[in-house]
Amino acid sequence: MDGAREINEVHVPVGRPVKLIMGSEDVIHSFFIPSFRVKADVVPGRYNSLWFTATQPGRYHIFCTQYCGTKHSGMIGWVTAMTPADYQTWLSGGSSGGTMAEAGAKLFTDLACITCHVENGQGRGPVLKGMYGKQVLLTGLPATTFDDAYIRESILNPHAKVVSGFQPIMPTFQGLVTEEQLLQLIAYVKSLGENPAK
Repeated sequence: MDGAREINEVHVPVGRPVKLIMGSEDVIHSFFIPSFRVKADVVPGRYNSLWFTATQPGRYHIFCTQYCGTKHSGMIGWVTAMTPADYQTWLSGGSSGGTMAEAGAKLFTDLACITCHVENGQGRGPVLKGMYGKQVLLTGLPATTFDDAYIRESILNPHAKVVSGFQPIMPTFQGLVTEEQLLQLIAYVKSLGENPAK
């Protein structure tokens, strides 16, 4: 979550399982690494995950195997698998742009989310601190897990699952935030840590 950001590149350490959580901003794509024999569809409006483990250092092609429009042939990239020592050296180069969670914190403030999601529990929206991974009680629906998919849905379609005890007053941010901004907001909410004892 606090690693370097890349475009059309993924650097990974050899011998360590890697999980990609993928989403599309526009149409269906398909993420394919032929050398690793892994492929998964990437669908708008939801997250899909893919696991792989690189077994030896090298550069491996990434392709989109779902015809997705006129720029389909340009949807290529590389996985660079590195020894753990080389990976740590590369990673220590870091990103000067700050972490995803830091960008999400700024966006959370800029979008005025802090006016309703107040840490003391006195806001018009539920407290988010310490909620990631826990069960959420909903109005008129079974409880659900507070995970990436739930946060995404709550931002884009907030009336789909309303937390018990709260009114459905949150506005939708569909079309107002990009996929990258959604990921930043999710990273920020995940970074909030534990709820203080009451």
